[in-house]
Amino acid sequence: MRYNKISITKIFLLFVVGSITVSCAKKAIENDYGDPTVFEEEIQVFESADLQISPPNNAIVCIGSSSIRGWHETIHDDLAPLTIIARGFGGSNMNDALYYTDRIILPYEPRAVIIYEGDNDIAQGIYPNKIDDIFTEVINKIHRQLPQCRIYFLSIKPSASRWNMWPKMVQTNKLIAEKCANDGRLIFVDVSTAMLNEDGEPRDEIFLSDELHMNRSGYEIWANILKPILLESELHFE
Repeated sequence: MRYNKISITKIFLLFVVGSITVSCAKKAIENDYGDPTVFEEEIQVFESADLQISPPNNAIVCIGSSSIRGWHETIHDDLAPLTIIARGFGGSNMNDALYYTDRIILPYEPRAVIIYEGDNDIAQGIYPNKIDDIFTEVINKIHRQLPQCRIYFLSIKPSASRWNMWPKMVQTNKLIAEKCANDGRLIFVDVSTAMLNEDGEPRDEIFLSDELHMNRSGYEIWANILKPILLESELHFE
């Protein structure tokens, strides 16, 4: 059977366009952040607490996902005598942090902000470059109102439950570390290296049974790394 050359060309073009469309759709799905308003009730709890006892200005705000939320009970003692306002909300990502910056960061007029995000972003299929871009938006949003505010980014941690995602986490950490190296107001804090064993794998003894969230030993690692860095830069503001 002979085919018309024009028909063959059309079929080929349709195949190419269709392949590109599918590829782009797949990429969009993999890069899609969820609706940040799912955390509205948790944010309102913070705001209600602020109405009862107003947090001090010029303190250090600590925001992030469940790794920060799980630190709420001991973070004030772990980082004493620094004044910490803990505002972690579990399950959050960098885009959620950006969305709620106006409500859980800027109203306190902090001198410094600690951020732990990116863990859930990678798990949700967000690419490292996009996480880095959203982090830039967070930085810009904070610095538009508080140009001298220091921002400490805690590196994305390794964990057994997400070990297959570790290469992308490493890539994200590298991008953000490079960004921080170019601005004296940005400090990249490597908490992840100390969480790996001699074989370069996550240390089992510092995690809960879900192999994702940290136990007290994990938080002690974070405190031992972060506190000296904060004391050097922030203690004289107390």
